[in-house]
Amino acid sequence: MSQESLRNAARLLAATLAISAAAEPAQARRGAAPAPAQAPQPAPAPPAAPANTEGMSVLRLSATLGGNDSQPIRSGVVWRVFEEAAQPDGSHKLVAQSGEAAPSLPLPDGAYVVHAAYGLAGATRRVLVEGRGVSERVPLNAGGLRLIDMLGETKIPAQRLSISIYVPEKGNSEAKLVLANARGDEVICLPEGSYHVVSTLLDTGQGGSNTTNSVVTADLKVPAGKLIEATLKHHAATMTLKLVKAPGGEALANTSFSVLTPGGDVIRELIGAFPSLVLAEGEYVAIARHEGKTFQATFRVQSTRDADVEVVMKDQGSEEAPQ
Repeated sequence: MSQESLRNAARLLAATLAISAAAEPAQARRGAAPAPAQAPQPAPAPPAAPANTEGMSVLRLSATLGGNDSQPIRSGVVWRVFEEAAQPDGSHKLVAQSGEAAPSLPLPDGAYVVHAAYGLAGATRRVLVEGRGVSERVPLNAGGLRLIDMLGETKIPAQRLSISIYVPEKGNSEAKLVLANARGDEVICLPEGSYHVVSTLLDTGQGGSNTTNSVVTADLKVPAGKLIEATLKHHAATMTLKLVKAPGGEALANTSFSVLTPGGDVIRELIGAFPSLVLAEGEYVAIARHEGKTFQATFRVQSTRDADVEVVMKDQGSEEAPQ
């Protein structure tokens, strides 16, 4: 699915929602992704193109995002046509399929079920073919959602994000997972309705891709025939940990670090002379272990202000790490 597809749909309206949420501890999220629109189950064999179309009628298909749209979607639609009558095993025979936006399909007379899929949106319609050409325009009742994630004034690249989209229910904002790996700054086609978006900033430093505790959520409504743009603002920075004998001193190798919240929850554990990690804005405790001894310091993270955190070797106490 492309951005051009949605832009060419009739009356696409752009609305920008600036949503800034406080960062919260990242948690694993799970769910089962429901099919946006259920098509009849096809028989295993794919349909073959008719060798002879003589005596057949032509079914012309097109789709729109909303019921009031006059212009059809120009690309990205997948069409499947099934026989309405079920086979003995309960499946419906797939008689035609097309990736064209507006296909013309030769079919013998009969009753059919047409299914159109576009992104996560879909619609099904019964069509009767009786000795003449038939034209069907199928409204998908769908809209577009583009998520733009920002860190300060900088747009976050898609590879540094983990975005999940849910259909909420009363009392549970993450009731049904509909898209687990949404990409930022791309148009996502969704059925009309309410959605809960969870955007997690990823730490891609040091050769890995770890989830961070910078999490932004948003509750959005996607209207049919419209493109919604939502800006999600993360507040985080990259912090580099060091164990030193004196402020400004050389970092000691073979040191293991633990980063905790003031309440004692472990955020990350790292090993090295100066490992770095991405943290949401807030206060933390750094614990360093070296040669059987333990040292600690408290520090504060300010959004977009990358800094070193020095844990100074001393017998007692802790101090605010320099920023």
